[in-house]
Amino acid sequence: MTAPAKNLALPAVLVLMGVSGCGKTTVAQILAERLHWAFEEGDALHPQANVDKMAAGHPLDDADRAPWLAKVADWVDARLDAGECGVITCSALKRSYRALIDRRGQGVEFVYLHGSRELIASRLAGRHGHFMPTSLLDSQFATLEEPAADEPAIRVEIGEPPAAIATDIADALGLPA
Repeated sequence: MTAPAKNLALPAVLVLMGVSGCGKTTVAQILAERLHWAFEEGDALHPQANVDKMAAGHPLDDADRAPWLAKVADWVDARLDAGECGVITCSALKRSYRALIDRRGQGVEFVYLHGSRELIASRLAGRHGHFMPTSLLDSQFATLEEPAADEPAIRVEIGEPPAAIATDIADALGLPA
């Protein structure tokens, strides 16, 4: 963990972000269950054309990502408008993508799941049934702009088991999990 603890104002939506294979879905599901918060798998919001393009081994560009990011932002806004907390997964690789998701400028906390290329590649190699091929990992790292100090984000290392990572996130944000 590289971020000091802070008290998160509620309602809030946590966006678990990072490159494919960093553990977003697994950790987000654990965290949402522990907190009793709504959960959304961000990949489920991709248009079929995006899924088909990635499955064919082609990276997405900004135009491909735009409708998907809008759906992620809409899910975030719907939670906050309802006064609810939530957890959603989204690679959110660029600062501009994060700005779109956090378009109201409050209520969103990005949780950057950080790991080495080698660790993540080994995880992807053992993953089956996902549309994102290992061959696209380099394009994800090339696109990644790590969150800056002025963004609402914490950085969490992914070397521990998912349950421990979820605990680290809750502790860093002052949440009871």
